[in-house]
Amino acid sequence: MPSMTVLVTGGAGFVGSHFVRAACESGRHVVILDDLSGLGLSDADSLLTLPLPSGATFVRGDIGDGALIRKLCKEHAVESVVHFAGKIQVGESVRRPELYFDVNFARSLRLLDALREAAVRDVVFSSTAAVYGVPQEVPISESAPTVPVNPYGCSKLAFEWALDSYARAHGLRFAALRYFNASGAHPDGTLAERHEPETHLLPLVIDAARGSRPPLMVFGHDYPTPDGTCVRDYVHVCDLATAHLRAIDKLAQGHSLGPLNLGTGHGYSVKEVLQAAQDVLGAPIPHVVGPKRDGDPPVLVADCRAAQRHLDWQPVRSELATLLEDAVRSRW
Repeated sequence: MPSMTVLVTGGAGFVGSHFVRAACESGRHVVILDDLSGLGLSDADSLLTLPLPSGATFVRGDIGDGALIRKLCKEHAVESVVHFAGKIQVGESVRRPELYFDVNFARSLRLLDALREAAVRDVVFSSTAAVYGVPQEVPISESAPTVPVNPYGCSKLAFEWALDSYARAHGLRFAALRYFNASGAHPDGTLAERHEPETHLLPLVIDAARGSRPPLMVFGHDYPTPDGTCVRDYVHVCDLATAHLRAIDKLAQGHSLGPLNLGTGHGYSVKEVLQAAQDVLGAPIPHVVGPKRDGDPPVLVADCRAAQRHLDWQPVRSELATLLEDAVRSRW
Protein backbone atom coordinates (compact mmCIF):
# COMPACT_ATOMS: atom_id res chain seq x y z
CA MET A 1 0.00 0.00 0.00
CA PRO A 2 1.52 3.38 -0.99
CA SER A 3 2.07 5.83 1.86
CA MET A 4 -0.86 8.15 2.52
CA THR A 5 -1.56 10.87 5.06
CA VAL A 6 -4.54 10.30 7.35
CA LEU A 7 -6.11 12.90 9.61
CA VAL A 8 -7.28 11.14 12.78
CA THR A 9 -9.68 13.10 14.96
CA GLY A 10 -9.80 11.87 18.54
CA GLY A 11 -6.54 10.04 17.98
CA ALA A 12 -5.57 10.32 21.66
CA GLY A 13 -8.58 8.29 22.78
CA PHE A 14 -9.00 4.55 23.29
CA VAL A 15 -9.80 3.28 19.80
CA GLY A 16 -8.15 6.27 18.13
CA SER A 17 -4.76 5.69 19.75
CA HIS A 18 -4.79 2.02 18.74
CA PHE A 19 -5.66 3.00 15.18
CA VAL A 20 -2.85 5.58 15.12
CA ARG A 21 -0.35 2.92 16.19
CA ALA A 22 -1.59 0.48 13.54
CA ALA A 23 -1.66 3.14 10.81
CA CYS A 24 1.90 4.26 11.54
CA GLU A 25 3.12 0.67 11.61
CA SER A 26 1.54 0.15 8.19
CA GLY A 27 3.60 3.01 6.76
CA ARG A 28 1.00 5.76 6.74
CA HIS A 29 1.62 9.31 7.89
CA VAL A 30 -0.84 10.34 10.61
CA VAL A 31 -1.94 13.75 11.84
CA ILE A 32 -3.73 13.46 15.19
CA LEU A 33 -6.26 16.18 16.02
CA ASP A 34 -7.58 15.97 19.59
CA ASP A 35 -8.70 18.52 22.20
CA LEU A 36 -7.93 15.97 24.98
CA SER A 37 -11.34 16.60 26.60
CA GLY A 38 -11.95 12.87 26.93
CA LEU A 39 -8.86 12.36 29.11
CA GLY A 40 -8.22 13.28 32.71
CA LEU A 41 -5.70 16.09 33.22
CA SER A 42 -2.95 13.73 34.33
CA ASP A 43 -3.49 11.54 31.28
CA ALA A 44 -3.45 14.61 29.03
CA ASP A 45 -0.17 15.79 30.54
CA SER A 46 1.30 12.31 30.12
CA LEU A 47 0.23 12.15 26.50
CA LEU A 48 2.03 15.36 25.65
CA THR A 49 5.31 14.07 27.12
CA LEU A 50 5.25 10.59 25.64
CA PRO A 51 6.87 9.95 22.25
CA LEU A 52 4.40 9.60 19.41
CA PRO A 53 4.65 6.65 17.03
CA SER A 54 7.06 7.26 14.19
CA GLY A 55 5.13 8.93 11.40
CA ALA A 56 2.60 10.72 13.66
CA THR A 57 2.10 14.43 14.31
CA PHE A 58 -0.06 15.68 17.20
CA VAL A 59 -2.15 18.87 17.04
CA ARG A 60 -4.34 19.99 19.93
CA GLY A 61 -7.53 21.47 18.55
CA ASP A 62 -11.28 21.34 18.00
CA ILE A 63 -12.98 19.39 15.21
CA GLY A 64 -15.35 22.33 14.76
CA ASP A 65 -12.49 24.70 13.84
CA GLY A 66 -12.92 24.77 10.09
CA ALA A 67 -9.91 27.01 9.47
CA LEU A 68 -7.65 24.63 11.39
CA ILE A 69 -9.01 21.61 9.51
CA ARG A 70 -8.40 23.25 6.14
CA LYS A 71 -4.90 24.30 7.23
CA LEU A 72 -3.98 20.77 8.35
CA CYS A 73 -5.36 19.21 5.18
CA LYS A 74 -3.32 21.60 3.01
CA GLU A 75 -0.05 21.49 5.00
CA HIS A 76 -0.01 17.70 5.34
CA ALA A 77 -1.65 16.77 2.02
CA VAL A 78 -4.34 14.79 3.85
CA GLU A 79 -5.99 12.15 1.69
CA SER A 80 -8.45 10.56 4.13
CA VAL A 81 -9.96 11.15 7.55
CA VAL A 82 -10.81 8.72 10.34
CA HIS A 83 -13.23 10.48 12.68
CA PHE A 84 -13.15 9.13 16.25
CA ALA A 85 -13.66 12.38 18.15
CA GLY A 86 -16.92 12.52 20.05
CA LYS A 87 -18.79 12.14 23.31
CA ILE A 88 -19.60 8.54 24.28
CA GLN A 89 -21.32 8.35 27.70
CA VAL A 90 -24.95 7.28 27.38
CA GLY A 91 -26.00 8.52 30.83
CA GLU A 92 -24.38 11.91 30.32
CA SER A 93 -26.13 12.21 26.95
CA VAL A 94 -29.50 11.88 28.68
CA ARG A 95 -28.58 14.62 31.17
CA ARG A 96 -26.84 16.89 28.65
CA PRO A 97 -28.25 16.20 25.17
CA GLU A 98 -27.14 19.64 23.98
CA LEU A 99 -23.48 18.66 24.47
CA TYR A 100 -23.87 15.46 22.46
CA PHE A 101 -25.66 17.09 19.55
CA ASP A 102 -23.09 19.89 19.57
CA VAL A 103 -19.99 17.67 19.46
CA ASN A 104 -21.24 14.54 17.72
CA PHE A 105 -23.34 16.32 15.13
CA ALA A 106 -22.90 20.10 14.85
CA ARG A 107 -19.11 20.26 15.22
CA SER A 108 -18.73 17.08 13.17
CA LEU A 109 -20.78 18.73 10.43
CA ARG A 110 -18.38 21.69 10.45
CA LEU A 111 -15.53 19.17 10.13
CA LEU A 112 -17.27 17.66 7.12
CA ASP A 113 -17.74 21.06 5.49
CA ALA A 114 -14.06 21.91 5.99
CA LEU A 115 -13.03 18.59 4.45
CA ARG A 116 -15.24 19.26 1.43
CA GLU A 117 -13.65 22.70 1.02
CA ALA A 118 -10.22 21.04 1.23
CA ALA A 119 -11.25 18.45 -1.41
CA VAL A 120 -10.82 15.51 1.00
CA ARG A 121 -13.51 13.03 0.10
CA ASP A 122 -12.77 9.81 2.05
CA VAL A 123 -14.13 9.61 5.63
CA VAL A 124 -14.26 6.66 8.01
CA PHE A 125 -16.62 7.40 10.90
CA SER A 126 -16.50 5.83 14.35
CA SER A 127 -20.18 5.03 14.87
CA THR A 128 -21.95 2.73 17.31
CA ALA A 129 -24.45 -0.07 17.73
CA ALA A 130 -26.43 2.40 19.86
CA VAL A 131 -28.02 3.60 16.60
CA TYR A 132 -30.19 0.45 16.69
CA GLY A 133 -31.77 1.04 20.09
CA VAL A 134 -33.59 -2.04 21.39
CA PRO A 135 -33.22 -4.59 18.58
CA GLN A 136 -36.17 -6.51 17.20
CA GLU A 137 -33.95 -9.39 16.08
CA VAL A 138 -30.55 -10.73 17.12
CA PRO A 139 -27.96 -10.86 15.64
CA ILE A 140 -28.40 -7.32 14.37
CA SER A 141 -27.76 -6.60 10.69
CA GLU A 142 -27.20 -3.22 9.06
CA SER A 143 -30.74 -3.38 7.63
CA ALA A 144 -32.28 -3.48 11.13
CA PRO A 145 -34.40 -0.46 12.13
CA THR A 146 -32.37 2.40 13.58
CA VAL A 147 -34.38 3.63 16.56
CA PRO A 148 -31.86 4.90 19.13
CA VAL A 149 -33.14 5.26 22.70
CA ASN A 150 -30.73 7.94 23.97
CA PRO A 151 -29.23 11.20 22.68
CA TYR A 152 -25.82 9.54 22.23
CA GLY A 153 -27.20 7.09 19.67
CA CYS A 154 -29.35 9.80 18.09
CA SER A 155 -26.39 12.13 17.62
CA LYS A 156 -24.31 9.40 15.99
CA LEU A 157 -27.15 8.40 13.67
CA ALA A 158 -27.74 12.03 12.70
CA PHE A 159 -24.14 12.30 11.53
CA GLU A 160 -24.46 9.03 9.60
CA TRP A 161 -27.40 10.62 7.77
CA ALA A 162 -25.25 13.67 7.04
CA LEU A 163 -22.51 11.47 5.61
CA ASP A 164 -25.00 9.70 3.36
CA SER A 165 -26.46 13.01 2.19
CA TYR A 166 -23.01 14.47 1.45
CA ALA A 167 -22.14 11.29 -0.46
CA ARG A 168 -25.19 11.71 -2.66
CA ALA A 169 -24.77 15.46 -3.17
CA HIS A 170 -21.00 15.95 -3.15
CA GLY A 171 -19.32 12.65 -4.03
CA LEU A 172 -18.13 11.88 -0.51
CA ARG A 173 -16.99 8.30 0.06
CA PHE A 174 -17.59 7.03 3.58
CA ALA A 175 -17.76 4.10 5.95
CA ALA A 176 -19.76 4.33 9.18
CA LEU A 177 -18.33 1.58 11.36
CA ARG A 178 -20.85 0.62 14.02
CA TYR A 179 -18.93 -0.83 16.95
CA PHE A 180 -20.54 -3.14 19.40
CA ASN A 181 -18.40 -3.29 22.60
CA ALA A 182 -14.85 -2.09 21.99
CA SER A 183 -12.62 -3.85 24.53
CA GLY A 184 -9.13 -5.13 25.31
CA ALA A 185 -5.88 -3.22 24.89
CA HIS A 186 -2.67 -3.36 22.89
CA PRO A 187 -0.94 -6.71 23.55
CA ASP A 188 2.32 -5.03 24.58
CA GLY A 189 0.55 -3.22 27.43
CA THR A 190 1.53 0.28 26.32
CA LEU A 191 -1.97 1.43 25.33
CA ALA A 192 -5.02 1.02 27.53
CA GLU A 193 -8.68 1.87 27.88
CA ARG A 194 -9.06 4.92 30.10
CA HIS A 195 -12.14 7.09 30.33
CA GLU A 196 -13.22 9.24 33.23
CA PRO A 197 -15.77 8.39 34.35
CA GLU A 198 -15.23 4.79 33.23
CA THR A 199 -18.40 3.08 32.03
CA HIS A 200 -17.15 0.01 30.14
CA LEU A 201 -17.47 -3.41 31.72
CA LEU A 202 -14.01 -4.95 31.30
CA PRO A 203 -11.96 -2.11 32.84
CA LEU A 204 -14.51 -1.80 35.65
CA VAL A 205 -14.18 -5.53 36.37
CA ILE A 206 -10.38 -5.33 36.43
CA ASP A 207 -10.31 -2.20 38.58
CA ALA A 208 -12.76 -3.76 41.05
CA ALA A 209 -10.47 -6.80 41.30
CA ARG A 210 -7.39 -4.70 42.02
CA GLY A 211 -9.26 -2.50 44.49
CA SER A 212 -8.88 0.78 42.64
CA ARG A 213 -12.66 1.12 42.27
CA PRO A 214 -15.65 -0.04 44.33
CA PRO A 215 -17.16 -3.49 43.70
CA LEU A 216 -18.66 -3.83 40.24
CA MET A 217 -22.37 -3.01 39.96
CA VAL A 218 -24.23 -5.65 37.93
CA PHE A 219 -27.33 -3.96 36.56
CA GLY A 220 -30.12 -6.53 36.69
CA HIS A 221 -30.18 -10.32 37.03
CA ASP A 222 -33.58 -11.28 35.61
CA TYR A 223 -33.21 -10.54 31.90
CA PRO A 224 -34.54 -13.18 29.45
CA THR A 225 -31.03 -14.57 28.90
CA PRO A 226 -29.54 -17.94 29.95
CA ASP A 227 -28.17 -16.60 33.25
CA GLY A 228 -30.34 -13.50 33.69
CA THR A 229 -27.64 -10.91 32.91
CA CYS A 230 -27.19 -8.82 29.78
CA VAL A 231 -25.33 -10.32 26.83
CA ARG A 232 -22.97 -8.20 24.76
CA ASP A 233 -20.67 -8.67 21.76
CA TYR A 234 -17.09 -7.68 22.71
CA VAL A 235 -14.60 -6.86 19.95
CA HIS A 236 -10.90 -6.25 20.50
CA VAL A 237 -9.67 -2.71 19.92
CA CYS A 238 -6.81 -4.00 17.75
CA ASP A 239 -9.34 -5.82 15.56
CA LEU A 240 -11.23 -2.53 15.26
CA ALA A 241 -8.02 -0.75 14.23
CA THR A 242 -7.48 -3.31 11.47
CA ALA A 243 -11.04 -2.80 10.20
CA HIS A 244 -10.45 0.96 9.95
CA LEU A 245 -7.27 0.41 7.96
CA ARG A 246 -9.15 -1.85 5.56
CA ALA A 247 -11.91 0.75 5.28
CA ILE A 248 -9.61 3.63 4.28
CA ASP A 249 -7.98 1.36 1.70
CA LYS A 250 -11.37 0.48 0.21
CA LEU A 251 -12.41 4.13 0.06
CA ALA A 252 -9.14 5.03 -1.65
CA GLN A 253 -9.96 2.43 -4.29
CA GLY A 254 -13.21 4.27 -5.05
CA HIS A 255 -15.66 2.20 -3.00
CA SER A 256 -18.14 3.96 -0.69
CA LEU A 257 -19.12 1.47 2.00
CA GLY A 258 -21.87 3.04 4.11
CA PRO A 259 -22.71 1.50 7.50
CA LEU A 260 -20.94 -1.69 8.62
CA ASN A 261 -21.23 -3.55 11.92
CA LEU A 262 -18.01 -4.40 13.74
CA GLY A 263 -18.39 -7.24 16.21
CA THR A 264 -17.78 -10.97 16.49
CA GLY A 265 -21.26 -12.43 16.09
CA HIS A 266 -21.00 -13.97 19.57
CA GLY A 267 -22.10 -12.55 22.91
CA TYR A 268 -21.00 -13.01 26.51
CA SER A 269 -23.15 -12.34 29.56
CA VAL A 270 -22.01 -10.21 32.49
CA LYS A 271 -21.74 -13.36 34.61
CA GLU A 272 -19.58 -15.03 31.93
CA VAL A 273 -17.29 -11.98 31.93
CA LEU A 274 -17.01 -12.16 35.72
CA GLN A 275 -16.16 -15.86 35.62
CA ALA A 276 -13.60 -15.39 32.84
CA ALA A 277 -11.99 -12.50 34.73
CA GLN A 278 -11.81 -14.66 37.86
CA ASP A 279 -10.09 -17.38 35.82
CA VAL A 280 -7.57 -14.90 34.39
CA LEU A 281 -6.84 -13.17 37.70
CA GLY A 282 -7.14 -16.19 39.97
CA ALA A 283 -9.42 -14.39 42.42
CA PRO A 284 -13.15 -13.59 42.77
CA ILE A 285 -14.36 -10.28 41.36
CA PRO A 286 -16.05 -8.09 44.00
CA HIS A 287 -19.53 -7.22 42.74
CA VAL A 288 -23.06 -6.40 43.81
CA VAL A 289 -26.36 -6.75 41.96
CA GLY A 290 -28.46 -3.68 41.43
CA PRO A 291 -31.60 -2.75 39.47
CA LYS A 292 -31.83 -2.75 35.72
CA ARG A 293 -30.96 0.41 33.81
CA ASP A 294 -33.62 1.92 31.59
CA GLY A 295 -33.01 1.20 27.91
CA ASP A 296 -30.57 -1.70 28.41
CA PRO A 297 -31.48 -4.36 25.81
CA PRO A 298 -31.11 -7.96 27.04
CA VAL A 299 -28.91 -8.98 24.09
CA LEU A 300 -26.77 -7.01 21.63
CA VAL A 301 -24.86 -9.17 19.16
CA ALA A 302 -23.66 -8.14 15.72
CA ASP A 303 -24.29 -9.72 12.38
CA CYS A 304 -20.89 -8.72 10.97
CA ARG A 305 -20.98 -10.63 7.68
CA ALA A 306 -21.09 -7.41 5.65
CA ALA A 307 -17.84 -6.17 7.19
CA GLN A 308 -16.26 -9.55 6.60
CA ARG A 309 -17.33 -9.41 2.97
CA HIS A 310 -16.59 -5.76 2.12
CA LEU A 311 -13.43 -5.33 4.22
CA ASP A 312 -12.09 -8.89 4.04
CA TRP A 313 -11.96 -8.61 7.83
CA GLN A 314 -12.19 -11.10 10.67
CA PRO A 315 -11.56 -10.37 14.37
CA VAL A 316 -8.55 -12.39 15.54
CA ARG A 317 -8.03 -11.24 19.17
CA SER A 318 -11.64 -11.07 20.36
CA GLU A 319 -11.94 -14.26 22.39
CA LEU A 320 -12.99 -13.28 25.90
CA ALA A 321 -9.86 -14.64 27.61
CA THR A 322 -7.61 -12.71 25.19
CA LEU A 323 -9.59 -9.51 25.68
CA LEU A 324 -9.22 -9.81 29.44
CA GLU A 325 -5.56 -10.81 29.40
CA ASP A 326 -4.66 -7.81 27.22
CA ALA A 327 -6.78 -5.47 29.33
CA VAL A 328 -5.22 -6.75 32.56
CA ARG A 329 -1.71 -6.35 31.15
CA SER A 330 -2.42 -2.67 30.41
CA ARG A 331 -4.00 -1.84 33.79
CA TRP A 332 -2.39 -4.07 36.44
